[in-house]
Amino acid sequence: MFEQQKTKIILASNSKIRAELLENTGLSFEIQPANVDEASIREIFKTEEMDPADVAEVLAETKATEISKKNPDALVIGCDQILALGDEIFEKPKNRDEAQNALFKLRGKTHTLISAIVLVKNNEVIWRYSENANLKMHEFSPEFLGQYMALCGDKILSSVGAYQLESFGIHLFEEIKGDYFTVLGFPILALLKFLRSKGYTKS
Repeated sequence: MFEQQKTKIILASNSKIRAELLENTGLSFEIQPANVDEASIREIFKTEEMDPADVAEVLAETKATEISKKNPDALVIGCDQILALGDEIFEKPKNRDEAQNALFKLRGKTHTLISAIVLVKNNEVIWRYSENANLKMHEFSPEFLGQYMALCGDKILSSVGAYQLESFGIHLFEEIKGDYFTVLGFPILALLKFLRSKGYTKS
């Protein structure tokens, strides 16, 4: 299969799906979620009118850098995902009412998910990558949305778009254009390609 180098790899994320995707690759890694005030950082970006891809990359870099400071010589993976509907950037809903409002706003429209990965080693960025996916929701009815929310429960609060594409969230969509892993917030194929190119893994 492949031989992994001795370099310690750390995933600076508390995302269960990212951890599962990385674990499925067979790589050995640790999980150390970064303690970053994302809301404050996003507020700064709103005033500067930054491109959503830049916002995602800066947040991913901030997370990876924080963990890198505590782990010399480790390869730290920082990730972030931004949902943009036109010029509006969405945040994770704080409660079910916010989730419902977000889903009503997205229905019948195409939004963009921007997923970013930044690798940091010894406090220096050695690689950054972002990728987009475009998703169109169908014109679901209020009754459908009520059933969906009842079925999913509070799990919808863990996603910026209040949906989990790998589960019941797939029923919300009419069309998806883009890489599946990018939609899940972790464009892992690009990550594995970079790791192979630099000798972190050998295929």
